[in-house]
Amino acid sequence: MNSLSSSREPLAALERSAWFRSAPEALRMQLLERGRAQRLQAGQRLFMRGDPDDGLYCVLEGLIRIGAASFAGKEALLAVIEPVNWFGEIALFDGRARTHDAYAERDSVLFHIPRTELVALLERTPEYWHLFGLLLTQKLRLAFDAIEEAALLPAAQRIARRLLLMAGGYGEPGALRRVLKVPQEDLAMMLALSRQTINQTLKQFEAQGALQLRYAEIEIVDAVKLALLADSTTKKNSST
Repeated sequence: MNSLSSSREPLAALERSAWFRSAPEALRMQLLERGRAQRLQAGQRLFMRGDPDDGLYCVLEGLIRIGAASFAGKEALLAVIEPVNWFGEIALFDGRARTHDAYAERDSVLFHIPRTELVALLERTPEYWHLFGLLLTQKLRLAFDAIEEAALLPAAQRIARRLLLMAGGYGEPGALRRVLKVPQEDLAMMLALSRQTINQTLKQFEAQGALQLRYAEIEIVDAVKLALLADSTTKKNSST
């Protein structure tokens, strides 16, 4: 691990985070002073469900896989955390163990703020708790949306919405990527759908001119068309 306080590179990366940019300058500087660079190789474990909380993370480079595995080895993939998204705030609030496993999907660089230093900072300046609460509520809104979509929406609409959500950095303002480096198997696990359903639906979207499929990648060719596909079922249902 390396201190990041003397480098301009992490600051430039973190400034891409809307949450970090919106924080008071005093807090941003204190987080930089306490932060450390942590590099993970592809497949390396960061933490596992049940591990004690060791602090807050932001992905600067690469991808972090968040999920859980059963005793039989079956994986439930919750999300793939991309730059410049934060994670680990649940344990910050309740002080309990990690809720899921976290692995590097590929070589990654993280910004890590140790729990002891972060809690000490918040004890000295309790008004900062509200800012960290905003990280938590953003995740809660996404979780509620996912539960609602799984219960009410057909597979095609759920797939289109998840692709748009990933392209938008899971709600990160100003983020819009054309190429999603996500294998279809991972997308299937995230949405609890079969690999066949994912493949058939993506091919339909490709035929309609919204996407282009490549190995382990999905390119959004027409975001407007994909957004219409995400809303099409709702519109049809409301007109019947």
